[in-house]
Parts: sequence; C-alpha cells; structure tokens
Amino acid sequence: QVTLEESGGGLVQDGASLNLTCTASKETFSMAWFRQAQGKEREFVAAINGRGGVFDRGPMMGRVTLSRDNAKRTTYLRMVDLGPDDTAVYYCAADRYYIGHDPSLYDSWGQGTRVTVSR
Repeated sequence: QVTLEESGGGLVQDGASLNLTCTASKETFSMAWFRQAQGKEREFVAAINGRGGVFDRGPMMGRVTLSRDNAKRTTYLRMVDLGPDDTAVYYCAADRYYIGHDPSLYDSWGQGTRVTVSR
C-alpha cells in the first residue's frame, strides 16, 4: 500500500476556487480524488494516470482540473465555482493497476481533507 497525504481543504465562500494536493509515499499508477458529503455515498471526482491521462466524468466535470507531478509523487486538484453542494470530505486514492470511478477498487486512501462552502 501507499501512504497518501492530502492538504488544501478549508472554508470558502460560494463561487470560490480551491486547490487540493495529495502526495504519495511511493510511485503509483493512478491517483484519484473522491468526495463524501455527510449522509451520502463516496463519489468520484477525477483521476489521473502516470502518463497524465485524466478521467474527470463525475459530478464536478468542467469545474475541476487535475494534474500530476511524478517526480514529486503529487497530484493537484483545482476546483472552481464551488457551491454549498460541494461541501464534503475530499479523499485522495491510489492504486497500482486500476483507474476509474469505483472506489472499492483503489487499494490506498488518504485521511481526507474537509471542504466547506458557505453561502
């Protein structure tokens, strides 16, 4: 398994932008972001593979940009035009082989970083 550390969460106002960062303890094929709002299931945000291929067909499609620095084993998630419905804990995930929407197929998870969007 890989140890993942997220950072960048916080309290922002409606319409704001926010950048999240996830750093892995070692190389991994995929790095992904999920989010989980209180009382709801974990949902896919975006994922990126080692060649920079991005999968972002999730509920935030069009409002997120995901990039990756392999040398630093770090992925950067930029979110724009945030609204109260984006309030959630955002989790970084990684896997040696899988990239996609299914959270059960990722073998490593971070502790999560909370994002709160106020009206």
